[in-house]
Amino acid sequence: MLNNLLDFVPEIPVADGIDWLTDEITDMLSFVFDPIKEHFGNFMEFVAEDVLMVIPPVIFILIVALIAFFVSGKKFGLAAFSIVGLWFIYNQGHWDNLMNTVTLVILASLLSVIIGVPLGILMSKSKTANAIITPILDFMQTMPAFVYLIPAVAFFGIGMVPGVFASLIFATPPTVRFTNLGIRQVSNELVEAADAFGTTGAQKLFKVELPMAKSTIMAGINQTVMLALSMVVIASMIGAKGLGREVLSSLQRAEAGTGFVAGFGIVILAIIIDRITQNMNKSKA
Repeated sequence: MLNNLLDFVPEIPVADGIDWLTDEITDMLSFVFDPIKEHFGNFMEFVAEDVLMVIPPVIFILIVALIAFFVSGKKFGLAAFSIVGLWFIYNQGHWDNLMNTVTLVILASLLSVIIGVPLGILMSKSKTANAIITPILDFMQTMPAFVYLIPAVAFFGIGMVPGVFASLIFATPPTVRFTNLGIRQVSNELVEAADAFGTTGAQKLFKVELPMAKSTIMAGINQTVMLALSMVVIASMIGAKGLGREVLSSLQRAEAGTGFVAGFGIVILAIIIDRITQNMNKSKA
């Protein structure tokens, strides 16, 4: 009897509807997706192969170590870890994979910040925008990361570009939320004082609210970078190059040693990036 009640409504064709919508969007916006796939893909290859891979590994390692040294307050711990960790990745023959991974993470993080900070500012200034964007961010953060690969492949095919697209969706929410939170936490007294001096909206934003919210925004950017890095293995399932593809191929071939080394390389890169961005936040606080 209960089963009959549940079967009273016929199956809703949600999957068929999404398939139709995806096909329609892909066809209708092909003039946008195709140039992005071609030109942005070429740009990523240029950054990885013609810029980063051209830099001698020892120079790249020293540059990262110097950055780590200065942002950590001229302490040698992080710099030494960066040298040893990056040398280990080079020693294991994964330097090219590392450069591809760095390219994916940097570009995905930059795009997330470029999109996320203005959206966070908009949310902090508009109750309507906050009410509309908040459930979208909830959806983006609760949806399993693997699901983002479906529209990425549908719109951009296989390769690095859909990997960046999927990482962008997955990694953007923290920057948006923390920017919104940071600006809302600016004390009313400071805002009222700025208004009393006759500042314009732009002056108040760039000279009062954003500087005061800088620490919170940087914390959101740190989380965005970490989420982008966490997508490298998942993005490898749709053809993204890098350490993640080595982990995936090792899993498919049951090569535990190779997979562990590549995975350990991701961990080393994650620690370096996390510590550098955290220390940048402290130095700017």
